[in-house]
Amino acid sequence: MVPGFPPPPRCPGPSRPVREGHPTARRGPSLRLPAAGAHCPSLAPQEEEEIKSLGSSRGLLALHPTAARARLPPVPARPGSSRLFPAMGSCARLLLLWGCSAVAAGLSGVAGVSARCEKACNPRMGNLALGRKLWADTTCGQNATELYCFYSENTDLTCQQPKCDKCNAAQPHLAHLPAAMADSSFRFPRTWWQSAEDVHREKIQLDLETEFYFTHLIMVFKSPRPAAMVLDRSQDFGKTWKPYKYFATNCSATFGLEDDVVKKGAMCTSRYSSPLPCTGGEVIFRALSPPYDVENPYSAKVQEQLKITNLRVQLLKRQSCPCQRNDLNTKPQHFTHYAIYDFIVKGSCFCNGHADQCVPVDGFRPVKPPGTYHVVHGKCMCKHNTAGTHCQHCAPLYNDRPWEAADGKTGSPKECRTCKCNGHADACHFDINVWEASGNRSGGVCNDCQHNTEGQHCQRCKPGFYRDLRRPFSAPDACKLCSCHPVGSAVLPFSSVTFCEPSNGDCPCKPGVAGPHCDRCMVGYWGFGDYGCRPCDCAGSCDPLTGDCISSNTDIDWYHEIPDFHSMHNKSEPTWEWEDEQGFSALRHSGKCECKEQVLGNSKAFCGMKYSYVLKIKILSAHDKGSHAEVNVKIKKVLKSTKLKILRGKRTLYPESWTNRGCTCPILNPGLEYLVAGHEDVRTGKLVVNMKSFVQHWKPSLGRKVMDILKRECK
Repeated sequence: MVPGFPPPPRCPGPSRPVREGHPTARRGPSLRLPAAGAHCPSLAPQEEEEIKSLGSSRGLLALHPTAARARLPPVPARPGSSRLFPAMGSCARLLLLWGCSAVAAGLSGVAGVSARCEKACNPRMGNLALGRKLWADTTCGQNATELYCFYSENTDLTCQQPKCDKCNAAQPHLAHLPAAMADSSFRFPRTWWQSAEDVHREKIQLDLETEFYFTHLIMVFKSPRPAAMVLDRSQDFGKTWKPYKYFATNCSATFGLEDDVVKKGAMCTSRYSSPLPCTGGEVIFRALSPPYDVENPYSAKVQEQLKITNLRVQLLKRQSCPCQRNDLNTKPQHFTHYAIYDFIVKGSCFCNGHADQCVPVDGFRPVKPPGTYHVVHGKCMCKHNTAGTHCQHCAPLYNDRPWEAADGKTGSPKECRTCKCNGHADACHFDINVWEASGNRSGGVCNDCQHNTEGQHCQRCKPGFYRDLRRPFSAPDACKLCSCHPVGSAVLPFSSVTFCEPSNGDCPCKPGVAGPHCDRCMVGYWGFGDYGCRPCDCAGSCDPLTGDCISSNTDIDWYHEIPDFHSMHNKSEPTWEWEDEQGFSALRHSGKCECKEQVLGNSKAFCGMKYSYVLKIKILSAHDKGSHAEVNVKIKKVLKSTKLKILRGKRTLYPESWTNRGCTCPILNPGLEYLVAGHEDVRTGKLVVNMKSFVQHWKPSLGRKVMDILKRECK
């Protein structure tokens, strides 16, 4: 059995009478079919070989039951032939013993077939001609009523008198249109197509709306079979054609080809070109007959042989019934036509092993002649994460590895694998370079990352957004917009895009600018603008907008707020660019900082600075915050404090001065003791250390000297 394809019916068992109305009932009341449980009848060696060859393609070639018309005239039983069918020819028994051919070929057990298409699977086969229009070059009586004659079926092979009748394509009861070849063989067993009179060459064509898998063709003739004919197929909707098989009474003389009766696998055969029987002769073609040996029905080689969009039969040479030689009364021209009962095109929807059901192709409307009850549709209901009319590619979000057809030999479904897009993409594509770079493990690249993400797997936030750690990364709002002030925050070199730290949203500020969003000047700075803020030219603080000096001992009304950045931002303004080294903190890169050391000289200059506090501190730790630094200290002694109540213990200092290299000064190294004199931020109560502050390593002598200055001279 070919994996992925449904098996043919099991071999029937003990004989049972043929019911009335069955097509084979016309063979006579003595014909009996095997019923369930019986052994297949014994066959002559030649017949058994023929049956085995019919089943040699492992289930793909199982004949449809409607093919069992058995219109052949009886022949004398030969030694060793079946006694169950003593009056039937081998071809008729070949069709009726369909189930036996499956057993003879060992067709059992289908790898990969399951009820839910969990492994390799294939839709059920049927007659592709049902519900579709068959074309023929001519039709009997298409211009006017014609008289024709034929020989009816008989049971003793004797030549009886011919019967004659009329045909007219315009009158339903006299019409024999091409559609009659594709109606139900059970419901309408005595309908046929007939060509016009005196036609030597005729063509019958089936056009399909998409690609299908074609397995075999069965034609049952009402007229004598042609002396020469060709079966062609197209895989590009009729643009080009390739021959499947040549049929001729003499292959060498007609086509210059060898006969497969003599040479197995030849392109021509004489098996189905005899004029006998004059009515009911059959032509059978199997697409996977030798030399094709099938193990995987979805392999490229098999697809090339089975896929079709069009099927065409060219009837090239008509031949007469031998009985005509004995009939001197009937005009010969009344027999000069082709007539076909059935044109059965067995096949299935083409799904690459990824579907077991199909629906109509978009826009397809089946024709419904009398007797049509089942149509083989061509659009696959894809499984295994595949998509497309024929499941020929992976579904949009399942391209992490290359698409493959299912393996009909092992049953492996070869499922498409989902891409890892963290919930931020609806589709991905396969990239061979990514696949090879990963060692053939993963090749999916996410398309059009959503929710402000980017990357091969949408695994990071876009520039201008930061990761909100309070939300799972698969959440649509996991990436938040950086809320950096467009004037106060720094930008990337040669870029106008403001950015923030992707992990927490911290904004990098321009020199002299402070705040989590870089939206204000540091204490001791003023003139918030495109180049940051400028240092105050004062001993203490200054107005952040005007630069006017302000006493630190005076209550200040901080009404000079910087305008909201949404109203200030103008994308047309030139972008401030800064040097590559800027933005580094002295806390991490002290080696790059050159901070001028304070010297305690003139006592009047020291008092003129009007420091808010003078402290003995020990540096515990320092933390770089990007726009500023925070230094944790232990206050060991308070030499002076003004409005602020400062107690001994742990406190935080805020160094906010920047040099042109992006460092904080003065430098405060953890573990050391310092004497620090500085100002407070009257708005926040923070102890500020900047370029105007006095900072020196603590020495007892320095402490005594400063205390003396504070008591005697700083009044």
